[in-house]
Amino acid sequence: MSPKPYSRQEGSLQIKLLIDLCATSESETSAGSDVIWGLTQTPKSLPPKYFYDDLGSALFEKICDLPEYYPTRTEAEILHQYAGEIARITGACELAELGSGSSTKTRLLLDAYDALGYPLHYLPIDVSAGILESSAQQLLAEYPSIQVQGLVSTYELALKQLTPTQLPTRMICFLGSTLGNLNSQECDLFFSQITGALAVGEYFLLGVDLQKPKELLEAAYNDSQGVTAQFNLNVLEHLNQRFQGNFNPLLFEHWAFYNQQKHQIEMHLRCLHSHTVRLEALDLTVKLESGETIMTEISRKFDPSIIQQELQAQGLKPLQFWTDPQQWFGLILCQV
Repeated sequence: MSPKPYSRQEGSLQIKLLIDLCATSESETSAGSDVIWGLTQTPKSLPPKYFYDDLGSALFEKICDLPEYYPTRTEAEILHQYAGEIARITGACELAELGSGSSTKTRLLLDAYDALGYPLHYLPIDVSAGILESSAQQLLAEYPSIQVQGLVSTYELALKQLTPTQLPTRMICFLGSTLGNLNSQECDLFFSQITGALAVGEYFLLGVDLQKPKELLEAAYNDSQGVTAQFNLNVLEHLNQRFQGNFNPLLFEHWAFYNQQKHQIEMHLRCLHSHTVRLEALDLTVKLESGETIMTEISRKFDPSIIQQELQAQGLKPLQFWTDPQQWFGLILCQV
């Protein structure tokens, strides 16, 4: 049964809930079908969306500020240099952002549209209601004329429910390196969902992490402060809370490495001792052997020409590609 959306509006802020944060056991079992599938495969895996409860979202914000984690600051540098050009290309434009988080980099775009005298309409989409509401309140304080309509939702559901914008056009933003979490087939599906959510002539702004030396990549996912390890292990706490589980994070360790053949970082939880775990809400019992791993994330690193060809094949015509002087990160503006 689909959750009943609710909305709450205060002045220029409206937040709609499209996912049920207090789901019944029956609907949670349906929601956890991907957990059942992943934990009964060999090797085991979990979808990266389970990183993002409120604590996981807060930990990811900390990761973005770590000295080893280059993607956030590098993408911000690109946006700082080219946001004005993006705004001039699109004209007055509603910004819809998938995985908006704290909306830190989005402010560079908002500043650019504001400088050109365009109205500010922002549609942040995130599975974390807490971080979405707090960031929206901060934006209202910083940009008095902004209209914010937040959606607490998964990407897929939000893209299906986008209503026509009041402004001349819309741009869906997918910043950061989150696209790398999807394999090739999932990327094609995601791009087709983007195309389906936009009208002809509307825009898609995509951030992609580019291929680079192994040492730089592995350092970014094995930070000296252990924040990424905490973020990875928190997925177990999230599963415990959501599905009445008894995972003990002390029985696992964080393991991340670069798979050079597949051009992807692989992040795993490695079991330290053989034991059994129960997820009561899913009626699932899982036996784990010492040394066995659960893959929690891939982070693919892209070749600029190949990713642009893939976008073009899905009806998303690349208009501009921007990168930093080291060519570590790329920003691609596409039009349907």
